[in-house]
Amino acid sequence: MTSSHIVLTARQTAVFAAAAAFMVANIYYSQPLLAVIGQQFHTPSSDTALLVTLTQLGYGLGVLFLVPLGDFIDRRRLASVMVLLCITALALTAVSQSFWFFAVVQLFLGLASSATMVLIPYVATHTPEKERGQRVGQMITGMLLGILLARTISGLIADALSWRAMYLLATVAAATVLIIVRKMMVPTVISGTKIAYAGLIASMLSLLKEHEALRVRAFYCMMGMGSFSILWTGLTLFLSGAPYYFQPSTIGLFGLIGAAGATSAGIAGRISDKGHTAALTVGLAVLLLLSWGLMMEARVSLPFLTGGILILDVAAMGLQVVHQSVIYKLKPEAQSRITSIFVTSGFIGMSLGSALSSLGFRHWQWNGICAFGAALPALMLIHVVFKKMSQLFAR
Repeated sequence: MTSSHIVLTARQTAVFAAAAAFMVANIYYSQPLLAVIGQQFHTPSSDTALLVTLTQLGYGLGVLFLVPLGDFIDRRRLASVMVLLCITALALTAVSQSFWFFAVVQLFLGLASSATMVLIPYVATHTPEKERGQRVGQMITGMLLGILLARTISGLIADALSWRAMYLLATVAAATVLIIVRKMMVPTVISGTKIAYAGLIASMLSLLKEHEALRVRAFYCMMGMGSFSILWTGLTLFLSGAPYYFQPSTIGLFGLIGAAGATSAGIAGRISDKGHTAALTVGLAVLLLLSWGLMMEARVSLPFLTGGILILDVAAMGLQVVHQSVIYKLKPEAQSRITSIFVTSGFIGMSLGSALSSLGFRHWQWNGICAFGAALPALMLIHVVFKKMSQLFAR
């Protein structure tokens, strides 16, 4: 496939990053609203917890089965259809009259919100290689801000107005994204051999087999996002109990610490563009491991906790930028499928992290969370060392 040889400016990339933030935020708005939604529909908490799972499941399905289409059809058209579906799902959420209708719509909302992963390859395609890491870093910053601030914004709007108002405002935000997509994305001219959908999905396995760098970076993504998820899943469990007993609104403010860390993604991108990806990978993995050492002291020191959260988010998001600066150089005509593979690995890592966080807290409280959180970057570093030693012995 080919497209106009346009080069996005920094300002245009910032607009796309904002669009990515709005889209990814859709799957996190419900998290602080579960109690009030349950009260509205007279549904037990065991059922309302299903909403988060359904939205994330829909997002994962969209990344795996819709995003790869971007390699063979016009990305502008694909993104437009997905955002239009998102607008519909958000509007239906706002007017839902039953819990199960709400739940089904959340599945489609997650599916449509994966349009975020259509935007990132588009930006990478229309960015010079020497600036690609920096621009991808801007997109990752936007995504992380959307993830971390969605909970805070959702809770504040629900308290001031209602949970339905939150979804109505999100509908307006998604409509804005649609305008951005239609005005700023350049249509792609499809060329080359057509491929059946089944062949398209199967080709992702071929890409994994063909590119060792993709396999390695997918594994590192799984470990890094798993560690990230362990923190943000376990933090609520920890802070709501001894010794802090914080209220949900106070816990939500910790997302602002993570948002501050998100701004470092652009720095990681600039360093990566200078060819220091290997050193940056090791350095950020070490930083991720050390952050858990700081947070081990959280029971006696809140500053250690906040410092650890900041360092963890800097490291985890920096790693994401480094990984993507590597994989987007592998095969330009396969960027959508490469994105799908990479993001799916991160999704698996985050699901694993959530499970490990619950397991660790159930049996060993905060110490268990920290042990599992540190284990994943440790595995990443072990793999780096093993890979380096294998290369030395092979000479």
